[in-house]
Amino acid sequence: MVTKAVANSMLFLRIVTLAASAATVALLFTNKVKFDDGSKLRFQDFYAYRYEAVVAIIGGTYCILQLPFAIYYAVHQKRLIRDGFLPEFDFFGDKIICVLLATGVGVGFGVSLEFKKFFDDIFDSVGTSKSDPTRKTYDKFFVRGIVASAILLVACLSMITVSVISSINRNRSKGIFN
Repeated sequence: MVTKAVANSMLFLRIVTLAASAATVALLFTNKVKFDDGSKLRFQDFYAYRYEAVVAIIGGTYCILQLPFAIYYAVHQKRLIRDGFLPEFDFFGDKIICVLLATGVGVGFGVSLEFKKFFDDIFDSVGTSKSDPTRKTYDKFFVRGIVASAILLVACLSMITVSVISSINRNRSKGIFN
């Protein structure tokens, strides 16, 4: 049996994870820029951004799956399914989603920061000014990728907190593997 504050915290953190995952997906899917010559750069042009988007979708889907159980748990302070399956599912599912979200954050930050630095170095080496439209377009694209990764980091940290709470709850319940 958990306190109402713990159950409400888990519900709130799952909602935060869902919202941050959705915001990440929205930012990535709308991350498109057009250059003066008519060429375009989209998030789909980078496998790392595709991976980050898929990870955010998986994290959001997991939270949608968990939401009815979390709401019931917050309202009644007991599990909807009482055979010990849900604490185990929460425990293992939360850990897997934490790792996935963390890899998505790492990939997103890595590609954004590296490519931004790479293009800044190229532009600096040929003497392109910071106000050049092409340079600004590249900066806009990769800064948006950094922001999307930062929002996914919020989802990851929220899910890590849920994971810690589900670990504590699992130890309090009997569980199917005990």
